[in-house]
Amino acid sequence: MPFLRIAMPTPLYRSFDYLPPTNIIPATLEALQPGMRVLAPFGPRKLVGVLLAVTEHSDVPEKQLKAAEALLDSKPLLDDAMLALCQWAANYYLHPLGDVLQHALPSYLRKPSAIPEPTETRWQLSSEGKGLPEGALKRAPKQAALLQLLQKESSINQQQLLAQGLNKSHLRNLINKGLAEEISVSLAHRHQSRNTEALLPLNHEQQIALDSIQAKTGYQCALIDGITGSGKTEVYLQLISQCLKEGKQALVLIPEIGLSPQTLSRFQRRFDTPIALMHSALNDRERCVAWQQAASGHARVVIGTRSAIFSIMPELGLIIIDEEHDASYKQQDGFRYSARDLGIKRAFDANIPIVLGSATPSLESLHNAQQGRYQHLRLTERAGKATSPSIELIDIKNQALNNGFSQHLLDAIYREIQQQNQVLIFINRRGFAPVLMCNDCGFIAQCNHCDARLTVHYQDKKLRCHHCDSKWSLPTSCPECKSSNIDFQGTGTERSEQILRYLFPDTEVIRIDRDTTSRKHAMGNMIEHIHQQQACILVGTQMLAKGHHFPNVTLVAMLDIDSGLFSADFRGPERTAQLLTQVAGRAGRAEKPGKVMLQTRQADHPFMQQLINNSYTAFAQQLITERQTLGLPPFSYLALIRADHTDLATTEQFLYDLRQQTEATQQVQCLGPLPAIMTRKAGRFRAQLILQAPTRALLHQRLSQMLHIAAQHPLERKLRWSIDVDPIEAV
Repeated sequence: MPFLRIAMPTPLYRSFDYLPPTNIIPATLEALQPGMRVLAPFGPRKLVGVLLAVTEHSDVPEKQLKAAEALLDSKPLLDDAMLALCQWAANYYLHPLGDVLQHALPSYLRKPSAIPEPTETRWQLSSEGKGLPEGALKRAPKQAALLQLLQKESSINQQQLLAQGLNKSHLRNLINKGLAEEISVSLAHRHQSRNTEALLPLNHEQQIALDSIQAKTGYQCALIDGITGSGKTEVYLQLISQCLKEGKQALVLIPEIGLSPQTLSRFQRRFDTPIALMHSALNDRERCVAWQQAASGHARVVIGTRSAIFSIMPELGLIIIDEEHDASYKQQDGFRYSARDLGIKRAFDANIPIVLGSATPSLESLHNAQQGRYQHLRLTERAGKATSPSIELIDIKNQALNNGFSQHLLDAIYREIQQQNQVLIFINRRGFAPVLMCNDCGFIAQCNHCDARLTVHYQDKKLRCHHCDSKWSLPTSCPECKSSNIDFQGTGTERSEQILRYLFPDTEVIRIDRDTTSRKHAMGNMIEHIHQQQACILVGTQMLAKGHHFPNVTLVAMLDIDSGLFSADFRGPERTAQLLTQVAGRAGRAEKPGKVMLQTRQADHPFMQQLINNSYTAFAQQLITERQTLGLPPFSYLALIRADHTDLATTEQFLYDLRQQTEATQQVQCLGPLPAIMTRKAGRFRAQLILQAPTRALLHQRLSQMLHIAAQHPLERKLRWSIDVDPIEAV
């Protein structure tokens, strides 16, 4: 009787041996393969694990082994390549393999659920709908557009719906009127891919980038370092076109869910091929179906956020990671992996090209390009007739502001609106105001669970903590002295929206932040609405800074950029420069020239002057030189060991023991225990150890020792702790 070696979704750094299910037949036993799901008892629970191996030997006596409950699959869900990638990730990030493998499965399959039938929901005209003439439903423009689409196509799926700026609510209206109906269509395994939109002509730099990538076969990592609006996406599309012609699949990662509607729309216009969209806004079944489409080879292109790097793609031929510098590619809790770095590892193992694209590449990627590890391809000109925007600093020191706006900026906004242009106002702080303060006694509203102030959300009449999501009713008087002289200090997106509506009553003001885009398809609908408008004012957070194309935006204003100049994180200057460059890049992306205005109280700060007078590339090179002098990444390697408990002394004692009980070397520096920047969060006190080493091998050697000590520590089960390799936030 063979034994089943199974990776279970537990925090334990080991696999577990089981006996085969008692009802399994010998023929099935012979067909067992790594990558299948197995339902097995684990303590009082039954968990879904992943079969790693069938072995003739076990270190545990057979009498002590439990039998697995059931084999859930007839064939492996995870292929050998994905199992190897997950094993590598578990070793590199020092995370339990069972939990890593769970990330490689969609949530629907992490339960003992049968794999859904490979079908797709589509919609078509009903008999009554087919009898309507063209141009019907003119009083409902969206329904009329949907009717016209259904009249052209025999049936449509959700991707086609979203690509046209429509959503399911428009479909429901037609269905309720008896004009359309829902059908279920089986997914074919193959689809002949073809371009439905002509390739755009490339400029000289774009053509060099395309030819350079296509000239090489096998693994290569190419960094497309192109200014905003330089046409990186067109290079991606033409690379994908060639990949599809060769009968291979392409994986495209984007940093934000908000980018998926416009990305999908552009890809749908270009390619007549099934495209799977994968992100957390989909429900479990939708995500599982998309995962199946990729794994079966039906979907030839997969577009997704961070977790899509685990998509099974048997004919993968190209990986593209757009905005490769973006921090959202790094998971910040649980399994703390970098999708960008896993993408590079996956491309290397599969011997295929990977393309990293950004207008503001990370210092790590720039350093790798300079060292010859990556192919460095520069795009220094904007595509078409667009020109780079001019940048103006507005020194607001000692100036009276109107709810965060200088009069000089308000005058500039007025001029652009008069010319029927669009204006983008950036403030990286949602809510109405970051502080509620009593002017009589000095009371400031603080979160009871975090070392943080509560943010005022005036429209909802709430005080919210943006760290633990606690909520309180907005008081009308001071909770301490009962005075009614309470005031809102500072400005957020909601307050900016309110004052702009007051100052520009005849102009539409559109706010885009997490509060206004939380509903499904809200972001896509907003973007479509913006493209249909002439003069309007956009107010938003960094959701607006990432890859969006607003051809009518001619003025971009940043209200508060000074906070990034004084960050406690050594990555602060890099991130501030990236954010400023990305936001500025939304201006003047079409034929209209653009302008960027930056409000600051630090106009003479060397950092500000360098950014204004030099390109991001020149500024990044200076930062790289500083990092080398200080021995910081990418010239060394970092890891954090974080811990939190309801008692700070317990947290620090655990970390202190890890440091003291492992072998200290001069080559691996260990600092701490140090309190986190926000020490108390959600009622728990947080501290960390910082490890720095000149090589990855030395860093992992010390981490492995600490991992062994932690597993045996008496406090290990009384607190939460984690290892973060290559951290991007020192929190």
